[in-house]
Amino acid sequence: MRDRQAEVRYYRKEAGSTVAVRFVSASNAALDQLELDPGIGSPALGTAIDIPGLRSWRLTGFPLLWFYFERDTHLDVVRLLGERQHIANILTEAL
Repeated sequence: MRDRQAEVRYYRKEAGSTVAVRFVSASNAALDQLELDPGIGSPALGTAIDIPGLRSWRLTGFPLLWFYFERDTHLDVVRLLGERQHIANILTEAL
């Protein structure tokens, strides 16, 4: 969860503690939603960059996406990335 920690630090520094707390709440809500219904995430980017099973889900109110794999017994959350980052390059190098 290094990505999440980095985002908390960024929002706290750039926008203050209130926004950082709002980010944590949005992040938790997104993960909770994925846990309840893991199939809701989009497979489009995973398909486009040829990483089978990779899904993404956007955080409400923030330009960030959780990337994960749906497994039989759990979610395998792999990254939290900003929409303006070069996501395809980051994911293909990391996975």
